[in-house]
Amino acid sequence: MNEPIYEPKRTKRIPTQQEMAHVFLFYSFLSAAFLFALVLLKFLMFDQLLSFARPMHLFLWTAAGSLLMIGYGVLLTVMLSSNHIDDANKAYQDGSVASIAVFMLAASLFEELLFRGLLQNLLSLWTGNAWSAILLTTVVFVCFHVQYFRKPVMLVTISLPSVVFGWLYVKTGNLLVPTVVHFTMNFVMTMLFKFNKVALRD
Repeated sequence: MNEPIYEPKRTKRIPTQQEMAHVFLFYSFLSAAFLFALVLLKFLMFDQLLSFARPMHLFLWTAAGSLLMIGYGVLLTVMLSSNHIDDANKAYQDGSVASIAVFMLAASLFEELLFRGLLQNLLSLWTGNAWSAILLTTVVFVCFHVQYFRKPVMLVTISLPSVVFGWLYVKTGNLLVPTVVHFTMNFVMTMLFKFNKVALRD
């Protein structure tokens, strides 16, 4: 009688930070191309995407937004247990500082070009209301993060940053502001975890 053959259970491989950075940069390029097309077709003006009319205004909002979002990240660390955090997020700190920086920058650039640059602007044109566009964009932003559906608390925690990023874009008219704030929040929080300055509760 033949004994059943048991195959080891295959675990799902998590893409490396370098692989993900390449993907994010590719889609950033596509998003930027669509934005350029909208400018050429006069659906959007260049100043709506990258306004530098008030440089000090940009700096202050970038600094304030970054501090607010880092504070928010630290607060969540104090409040949430590790059971509420997706495993992929826990692994972000394992790379080198350089690879983490490139990955976080590529991800922030892609998400801001897609969600604030394309989606929020198009929804603003459609609804005629900035806050409606911000909130609708946040709903799509949350749904986009399908990997968090198994950890519903994370869907709630990313909602506030999305609203803040959208609001910063409306206030400044410059996509660089939410992109820098987004990157700074993710990178600083990851560094705090990497060097054991903060830790999630068990």
